[in-house]
Amino acid sequence: MSKLLPQKTIETLTARAASLAHPREMVIDVLRAVQDANGWVPDDGVELAASILGLSPLQVEEIATFYDKIYRRPVGKRVIHVCDSICCWSRGGEEVFGYLRQKLGVAPGETTKDGCFTLLPTCCLGACGEAPAMTVGLTTYGNLTPERIDAILDQERKDLNP
Repeated sequence: MSKLLPQKTIETLTARAASLAHPREMVIDVLRAVQDANGWVPDDGVELAASILGLSPLQVEEIATFYDKIYRRPVGKRVIHVCDSICCWSRGGEEVFGYLRQKLGVAPGETTKDGCFTLLPTCCLGACGEAPAMTVGLTTYGNLTPERIDAILDQERKDLNP
């Protein structure tokens, strides 16, 4: 029995994979299940995903390390992805990223001392019409200014520590 996922979840994912002609198409689903349950995907999570899908750990690792929303090391309770596409950068993205680094006291890839936030750059978030943009967890925020960022971070901290 795995400590990473409940047995029922493993059985459900295994049954789904067995019903597919190409179980590899479920790699992200399985990795997300592991990540949702653990906050990130440790090495034994890659091995579990490989076992569920009938793939080698290397095949799963190749996919896990390609996607920047799959975390292969521990992250904060909320991950902040700052868009670094040309559209966001041309509308103040560099200043937004600099402000977040200063405000949170972290460099890219680091987590705040309180464990609340990890700061990461990312490719296009698809919010070009609201550039500059970032996501916090699964929520996208656009038209960012220092004041708006402060309000977002304050609300996120309240949500994490009610």
